[in-house]
Amino acid sequence: MKYMYYPGCSLKSTGRPYEESLLAIFRALEVDLQEVRDWNCCGATAYASIDEKKAFGLAARNLALAELQHGPSNGEGVNLVAPCSACFLVLTKSQKYFDTYPEVQRDVTRALEAAELDYKGKTRVRHPLDVLVNDIGIERVQKRVTNPMKGIRIASYYGCQVVRPFATFDDAMYPTSMDRLMSAAGATPVDWPLKTRCCGGSLTGTIPEAGLRLNQHLLNEAVRKKADAIVTCCPLCQFNLECFQSQINSRYAEDIHVPVMYFTQFLGLSFGLSEHDLGIQRLFVKPDFRRPAVEKGAPAHV
Repeated sequence: MKYMYYPGCSLKSTGRPYEESLLAIFRALEVDLQEVRDWNCCGATAYASIDEKKAFGLAARNLALAELQHGPSNGEGVNLVAPCSACFLVLTKSQKYFDTYPEVQRDVTRALEAAELDYKGKTRVRHPLDVLVNDIGIERVQKRVTNPMKGIRIASYYGCQVVRPFATFDDAMYPTSMDRLMSAAGATPVDWPLKTRCCGGSLTGTIPEAGLRLNQHLLNEAVRKKADAIVTCCPLCQFNLECFQSQINSRYAEDIHVPVMYFTQFLGLSFGLSEHDLGIQRLFVKPDFRRPAVEKGAPAHV
C-alpha cells in the first residue's frame, strides 16, 4: 500500500528529529511513503479562530494535492499520513466539516477551483500510530526489532489532540496504540493517568506560569511512575516537556532530568538503527538507558 506523507511545518523545523526517525522506521519496515509536493501549512489551530472557512480551504488544498499526486486509487482511497498532532487534527476536522456541512463544501470547492484543484473526498487522514498498529501490525513491527529494549520503563504521552475530539483509531480517554508499540520494542509501558492531559500548548510562551505548571505535573508524574523516558507523538508536546525542564527546576525547586523522545526514535533504537539517522543527537536531554545487567554482569547501553 502506498501512503502520501504530509510533514507540516513542525517536522521541517523544530520537530525535525520526528521526521528523521519516522522516515527511518518506515524505510526499515519497507513502507512506501511519498511526500506531498508543494504542501502548505495546515493553519494549525490558530487560523480557524480568525477565519474558519479560509482555514478549511487552506487544509483542503493539502487533501486535494494528496489525491492529485497519488493518482488513481482503485477504489481504496488515498491514505495521507500526518504525524504532527495539530496537523492531524486540523486535516481531520476540515475533512469532517467538508463532508458534513454543505455550505463548507460549497465554499471550499470554489476556493480550490480558483487554484485549479478539486478535492473529491477520497483522502483518508491517517496518523503514523494508526498505520503502524492497524496496517503494518504489531507482529511485523516486533519481527523487525533487533535490539529489544528490555528493562526500560516508558511513559507514552499522547497529548490532547491526536485522539480528541476525533478518536479515529484509538480510545479518546485511554489510548493504547503507542503503549503497544513500546511493548513490541521490548520496553515496559508505564500505566499513568496523564497520558492525554494537555501540556499547555503555546501557554509556555504566552502565560508561562500556567504552561510551566502543566508541564511540571506531567514530568513529576512520569518520575513518580519511575519512567526512564517519555515518548510522544506531538512536536509541541515534545518541545514543552523537554526544553522547559531547566526553567521548571529553577522555578519550582525541582530536579527533573527526563529524556523526552518521539516514539519513532525509541522504536528506531529497537530496530538497531543509528542514533544519527533517528535524530537522537538533536535532543536536549540525551537518553542513556542503563538496563539490568546481563549474565556476565556488564550493564547494557543504548
